[in-house]
Amino acid sequence: MKVEDLINIIGADFYTGVPDSQLKALCNYLMNTYGIDARHHIIAANEGNCAALAAGYHLATGKVPVVYMQNSGEGNIINPVASLLNDKVYAIPVIFIIGWRGEPGVHDEPQHIFQGEVTMKLLEDMNIKAFAIGKGTSDEEVAAVMEEFRGVLASGRDVAFVIHKDALSYDGKVKYENENTMTREEIIRHIVKASGEDPIVSTTGKASRELFEIREANGQSHKYDFLTVGSMGHSSSIALGVAVNKPGTRIWCVDGDGAVLMHMGSMAVLGANAPENMIHVVINNGAHETVGGMPTVAGKIDLVAIAKACGYPNAVCVDNFEALDRELKAAKNRKELSMIEVKCSIGARDDLGRPTTTALENKERFMEYLGKL
Repeated sequence: MKVEDLINIIGADFYTGVPDSQLKALCNYLMNTYGIDARHHIIAANEGNCAALAAGYHLATGKVPVVYMQNSGEGNIINPVASLLNDKVYAIPVIFIIGWRGEPGVHDEPQHIFQGEVTMKLLEDMNIKAFAIGKGTSDEEVAAVMEEFRGVLASGRDVAFVIHKDALSYDGKVKYENENTMTREEIIRHIVKASGEDPIVSTTGKASRELFEIREANGQSHKYDFLTVGSMGHSSSIALGVAVNKPGTRIWCVDGDGAVLMHMGSMAVLGANAPENMIHVVINNGAHETVGGMPTVAGKIDLVAIAKACGYPNAVCVDNFEALDRELKAAKNRKELSMIEVKCSIGARDDLGRPTTTALENKERFMEYLGKL
């Protein structure tokens, strides 16, 4: 189905969401049509943020908004759907467009498997009437469903279109880029060299994939790394949990700007606890690159100032490898919580692989290594 046809059938003029590779056609269409425009299209920090934005739009206009997201974001919308949007509370109608990662019978990464199995059940439990759009679904079918949905929305309930893999298409192209020069993979290579045998917790997406391949290329063990393949935004909290229980061991967290934005409250918790053995490296390319490259707001905010306001005793920003190496060394040698923001370009190798070990194997090797420290 062409994404333009879906947009016309829905007939909404406000979209907010968190980008998803399954919804790349929709994301690119919105960027080409609206860009980032507060009246028509906002990329939010997390999916709950989207639901609240959508509620505000409806309160101000009386019209029905659209929230787009990957199905992994269902967990983030449960509270606002149940306690804000629900027809037993404020009865605020929202149309959700949800990319179905891990759908049963379709091979996907381990973090998507269970989420894929429960995607439709979670929507049912939240009293969200859903319809799945596949590659063979006709425009007429979707139009008929939307007519039915209009009655549901009029009653103050929410609805969802769940999108199968490759179900949406868009011929337009969008090029995502910035002016930064350092690549993420090379940045991680420098972190690996500086960290030595210290444990690393890495964020979900391409960062963990690149870390895995760097260890392979170096002939190093993967026992040093916990690759957070899901749970976007929670890697720094995982690292904090490790750091406070291994006070004699330096713990590194390799994070991304989209992940930091998704659950920024974790920085306040980190700063308040200020583990002296933790280094928080935020690789900032101002983009949700792993799922297509759509922008985050991280290019417009001061992460160093935020870290310091949250209580980090040390926080710096670097944009070249000489400064990066200097700050990595300084952070490793000091006994205080440190944050290093690294300005990064957008892009990765076309042949970037994925971890060849299972998530369970990764956990067991990492725990075994921690147990010896």
